[in-house]
Amino acid sequence: MPERLPDDHPIRWGVFGAGEIAAKVCADIARTDGNVITGVAARDGDRARKFANHAGIANSYASYAELAAADDVDVVYVATIHPMHREQALLAIAAGKSVLIEKPVCLNAHASREVFDAARRADVFAMEAMWMRTNPLIRKAERLIDDGMIGDIRAVRAEFGIRRAFDPDDRLYDVAAGGGALLDIGIYPVTYAWLYLGRPDDVAVAGSLSPTGSDATVALQWDYADGRDAQLWCSVELETPNRGLLIGTEGWIEFQGRFHRPDRLVLHNADGDTIVDDPLAGHGFGYGPEIAEVARCLRAGLVESPLIPHADTIAIMELLDDARAKLGVKYPGE
Repeated sequence: MPERLPDDHPIRWGVFGAGEIAAKVCADIARTDGNVITGVAARDGDRARKFANHAGIANSYASYAELAAADDVDVVYVATIHPMHREQALLAIAAGKSVLIEKPVCLNAHASREVFDAARRADVFAMEAMWMRTNPLIRKAERLIDDGMIGDIRAVRAEFGIRRAFDPDDRLYDVAAGGGALLDIGIYPVTYAWLYLGRPDDVAVAGSLSPTGSDATVALQWDYADGRDAQLWCSVELETPNRGLLIGTEGWIEFQGRFHRPDRLVLHNADGDTIVDDPLAGHGFGYGPEIAEVARCLRAGLVESPLIPHADTIAIMELLDDARAKLGVKYPGE
């Protein structure tokens, strides 16, 4: 078990990457009590310096290794593009640092296992930054289902689509950068269905590829031996409302706003509609619960979070690997 960080010890964060997602998460780290960012690293030292100045971070590095070796860092947030996650997470782990790795944790299940195995051997905490799983409305739905408020859950529906004009240099269409709908946004409906239904017994996959060979639009049909099912869809070609629906024998739960970061939960059953508004409204971008969970685990001396366990992350990556294989999508080096 890792050494527990005392309650009065601020969780000191280092950040790999100086892009848009890093900026949003850093803003929420700064808003979360008991957490502080001590350094940021990027391949471009000037970019790291500008990022640090804008975010009020004391130190910037032109080397990821330098930040990993810093004495004033407890946990590294890996916020770079997918193909860099494995190498950078292993670098931080080898330096004895805990890691929060932006989703997807790695390009495939094999690399994900390697990272989590390394973290366990080093006795440090590791977690995929699947913030949806810590969202209070997502967790509220789990409790409502456990309490039988919609009877037995029988079906899940989820879509996530964004419209991005084709550009071979765009990260979403660049296979060398881990581009494609599945890993970037499809991971949300897949994780959503996993949360409420678990591993499917059978998966059918259909979709279309972009001119670069990346997956552009993907539909997944999950079937279960007991008759449950999930219909999941993602696209980087078409914008959609990005709705999520949980259907039970005695009602349903709808997430309003984007289902992975909902604005409202609506429970419908024989008693009518019950509305639960977003507890995070007005409190940043919504990454606060994820950050608080990392801090809680570090203070408890855990190597993984019970909300986002390693086994779940790997199993979901296996499902994404299988879907890519059925579509004929391969990343360099696979």
